[in-house]
Amino acid sequence: MEVTWLFLALIFFSQLLWTAANPGTGLHTWDRFAKLPYPGDKAFLYDTFPDTFIWAVGTAAYSVEGAWEKDGKGKSIWDTFTRGGTRVSRGDVGSDSYHNIAGDLRALQQLEVSHYRFSLSWPRIFSNGTKESYNEKGVEYYKNLIRGLKDIEVQPVVTLYHWDLPDHLQTGFGGWNNSIMVELFREYADFCFKTFGADVKFWITIDNPFVVAWHGYGTGVVAPGIKNDSDLPFRVGHNLLKAHAAAWHLYDDQYRASQGGQVSMALASHWIKPSRTRLENRRACQCSLDFVLGWFARPLFVDGGYPPCMKRNLTHRLPSFTEAESMYINGTADFFALSHGPALSFQLINDSLRFGQTEDLDLRMLLYWVQAEYNNPPIFVVESGWYGGGNTKTKDAKHMYYLKRFIMETLKAWSLLDGYEWYREYGIRRGLFYVDFNTPDMKREPKTSATFYSKLIEKNGFPQLPENRPAHGVFPCDFAWGVAANSIQVETTPTQFADPSVYIWNISGNGELKKVPGVQAPALRRAWHCADYASIHQQVSDVQRMQVSHFHFSLNWSSIIPTGRVSDANKTLLNYYHCFVSELRKVNVTPVVTLWHHTGKLSSLPAPMEASGGWQSEETVQAFANYARLCFQRLGTHVKLWITLNEPNDEELEYAVGHQLLRAHALAWRIYDGEFRKAQGGKASLVLHMDWVEPAFSFNREDVEPANRVLDFRVGWFAEPIFGSGDYPPVMRSWLQQRNNIDLFNYHLPTFSEEDHQLVKGTYDFFAISHFTTSMVYDGVEDKYTFKDKLQVQLISDVTWIMSPRRNSPVVPWGLRKALNWVNSRYKGVPIYVMANGVQEDTARFKDSLRVYYLYNYINEALKAYSLDGIDLKGYFAYAFNDQRDPGFGMYGHVQEEVILKSSLDHYRNIINHNGFPAPGTIPQQCTHASVHCSGCYILTKQPIVGFLSLVAICMLITICLFIYYAIKRHKLTTKR
Repeated sequence: MEVTWLFLALIFFSQLLWTAANPGTGLHTWDRFAKLPYPGDKAFLYDTFPDTFIWAVGTAAYSVEGAWEKDGKGKSIWDTFTRGGTRVSRGDVGSDSYHNIAGDLRALQQLEVSHYRFSLSWPRIFSNGTKESYNEKGVEYYKNLIRGLKDIEVQPVVTLYHWDLPDHLQTGFGGWNNSIMVELFREYADFCFKTFGADVKFWITIDNPFVVAWHGYGTGVVAPGIKNDSDLPFRVGHNLLKAHAAAWHLYDDQYRASQGGQVSMALASHWIKPSRTRLENRRACQCSLDFVLGWFARPLFVDGGYPPCMKRNLTHRLPSFTEAESMYINGTADFFALSHGPALSFQLINDSLRFGQTEDLDLRMLLYWVQAEYNNPPIFVVESGWYGGGNTKTKDAKHMYYLKRFIMETLKAWSLLDGYEWYREYGIRRGLFYVDFNTPDMKREPKTSATFYSKLIEKNGFPQLPENRPAHGVFPCDFAWGVAANSIQVETTPTQFADPSVYIWNISGNGELKKVPGVQAPALRRAWHCADYASIHQQVSDVQRMQVSHFHFSLNWSSIIPTGRVSDANKTLLNYYHCFVSELRKVNVTPVVTLWHHTGKLSSLPAPMEASGGWQSEETVQAFANYARLCFQRLGTHVKLWITLNEPNDEELEYAVGHQLLRAHALAWRIYDGEFRKAQGGKASLVLHMDWVEPAFSFNREDVEPANRVLDFRVGWFAEPIFGSGDYPPVMRSWLQQRNNIDLFNYHLPTFSEEDHQLVKGTYDFFAISHFTTSMVYDGVEDKYTFKDKLQVQLISDVTWIMSPRRNSPVVPWGLRKALNWVNSRYKGVPIYVMANGVQEDTARFKDSLRVYYLYNYINEALKAYSLDGIDLKGYFAYAFNDQRDPGFGMYGHVQEEVILKSSLDHYRNIINHNGFPAPGTIPQQCTHASVHCSGCYILTKQPIVGFLSLVAICMLITICLFIYYAIKRHKLTTKR
């Protein structure tokens, strides 16, 4: 598959077929991306890049060199800036690259990059900024570095100015506010081109002029820290553009022919999205980008002038170019050098520059906007990456996955070594190598992001593997296709035949039924039937319309037995549930019934049970067993799949509560097995919540341990006593014992008595899971909000995953397959049901494309588990039935009283009808289906003639009765008159 939206950095022109664009064309970017198919367009793209693609990393002199006053180096504005105010950290030492060229070269060799971007320190070459202060030792350092790069076949990409202006030029001339800087910079560039140019083919004149002008001379956030003059940033930006143009023309006139290099200016930008879908919001976004990126890009790439939005908003505050200056500046870039990442996004954009819109992290859209706005220039992403906390050492998961995201979009990453991170001091780390600042030799150690990047370069992208491709095939004929609901609608008053009023049919008019005032029909003397409940009829009809074979719902224990005593059972409610399951059976849908559904902090126990200690009380356990027996007695004729407990393995529950829940399940299962199974022929188990947990890193065996630990605590906690050894996982006991000893915690994991061991072990007929999403873990600390202290693991998400509206619930289809394989590997050959699987989406989205994508891909992964991995998968239940009972998850939506079929329902039904994903052109699977269990339908289906005559006779009888009734009524009224 051709990757049409990635740009082949620097020497490769974009392959996108755009026509010549005019300024302002970028305004269509937001519309264009809004129309792309969702969520398919957000899915991860597996592909590789051309063999000629440039893989690079980069640094900046002040961040990494150190040796701030050694060997004749002059002071920079950063040396002065970091010694003022409240700052406590400086870049005096950085990563000490000045003394460790060999270490940096080894790191580059380990990564196997083809290019290395670094900056020259102006005050190291000219100590006071002028050529008269030439420093030979500083020049020799850069010659040695370039020579070393040549030896390992890595091409240098050299930045002339990365924010470290010689302090003398700031104090003596006012820095970039003075137009004299244009000539001084040209003089410095001339020396660098002449001295290093024979070995340098790519030059960046100035890095991120927006930060230099806006924050160096406006907000004062970065060196030289000047503020309180609102017009100064625009004068500085004016001089930066002139200085760049002077250097470019110098190279073009005197060096290009002999050296064959290319020159540009590195421009940084954020990304912004409209807060509303109106045109004025998109124009505000355009203005935001113009004030940051267009400020410098438009003069270089369009017409030598500033964006119209800046001119309208700033008027006389914005300097203007003469016509000659515009012509001199326009076109002075051989490629578009784009910088994107934490140096700007979410860090250095003021509210005033957002123009009331919402900042976002979307490099792909930014690249498209640049292409559209600036007539499709070749792009070199010279900086792209993310950062980790200052305490992050070698396990920098966040950086690694942002790196993955940016590479997926542009395949460019920046930042080789940890160093002084400008205005954030040493508070963050952004490098691919961890530098121990406390060791004399500044020891370099590759981070996980470095290992990841190296392997990515080796593979030249993300080649598609067989497991990433959709599978073709079908499930067995007896596969259970179901839908799940946490509960059903209960209305225990029958509505059919409950209205005694008499109506007249206006047959000659509009056909409406008109109520006869004051007249009531005689009471019908018959017992209520299950068909009398309109709520049951509606729900069963909706289930039948889905064409599922199974329907899973939960009973309400506290409503059936409010006091907890079986003798006080609500018979009316039990009758309703009995009717519901019997009506399901009539339409050939198998009920799957849960006795108790854990609802988190909201209690679902009978009030007396809750008051007497809840699940920690033995009384509650015995009451549950009695409740289970009652349900088996009353409903078991129609229910062939029982769930004792649904999702009891809540991490927030105390282990003592979990212990009692296991005993309650076991008692209920033993009751069914001993008293009801033979007569009713059903099966019973419990459902465990099992979201998958993936190691954040998978480079060695140790990386897997945190994920295994989490799975043992989440799933093994309940699974191992029932399906395995009859005791808790050894990892749980050893880990909690270790934590108790070290941290003085009191994590008490109960011990099974021999009696309980025998009671609990083996109490299952199948293994059922509910699965919704996947997370990643590692044994580091990066974000205290998602760090699990008890297990000492950090939870994260891969930022390339499709995110759902529900917090921390990305869409990761392959996680289901891995979960199923984990169960099968632990409990070999056990039958497995996926009892709930679904995604939350806005209830107003009836074209629920995210859910369509979710169901297709998750079910396809289930098929892989069955057909490729040999998993004994018995059934799949989509979650959920409707939005009324499970808001945001339903395949039925509701507008007032109207029931809406969402798009996902049609797609799910199509998968069911094909029993999976048969390959095109294959012979359809031949399955014989059981006949409909509908005793009331017998006459019509088996004896059609007798049935028809009986129906006619019944209609005639009713008509005669009504005729006689109204004739008598009319006669009485006539007699009275």
